[in-house]
Amino acid sequence: MSRESILAAIKNNQPEQQALPDLNAFRRTGPGDPAAFRKVVETLGGQVFGISSYTEIQPLMAEHLPDARKIVAIQEQYWPGALTEWEAGDGRQFEDVDLAIIPGQFGVAENGAIWITDIEIKERVLPFITQHLAIVVSSQDILPTMHDAYEERIARPEGGFGVFIAGPSKTADIEQSLVLGAHGAKSLTVFLYTPKS
Repeated sequence: MSRESILAAIKNNQPEQQALPDLNAFRRTGPGDPAAFRKVVETLGGQVFGISSYTEIQPLMAEHLPDARKIVAIQEQYWPGALTEWEAGDGRQFEDVDLAIIPGQFGVAENGAIWITDIEIKERVLPFITQHLAIVVSSQDILPTMHDAYEERIARPEGGFGVFIAGPSKTADIEQSLVLGAHGAKSLTVFLYTPKS
């Protein structure tokens, strides 16, 4: 059988065209529910604090992580006096970071995930190498589902890197016993920011 006859046979035996499924059923109208987002984050092992000012971050973290010494705050307003030379170096300057405080673009209520890109954090390794991670996200930027997140916010991604972070790192591979902080941040704190009106 010749190559042409094989290709012709394949072409003549194509399945009928099927309409693509309607994905609008997955869409939600309106914003996501911050209370639902909080519940999922806490179920995943994280802690959530509602704040109305960035000045609340430092005392809350000092109370919950009193032993944190080397602190990196991407924005000066998160923790005045935190490490400011964090952008200088090849990434090794983060090897002994106790706490990193970074901004998140938005959160997803259905699974507690927060979208982070290199536009905000500059250094991709930071959320994964720090001992403890804190993410600041606006309560107005909570979306209902991952479908909404992809459809509305990251259909045309900006920057070269983006990742969803949901809870502290964890594994249950060893004897199916859940271990938090197995291969990344040992804890996740989320600050849901709602400015005073």
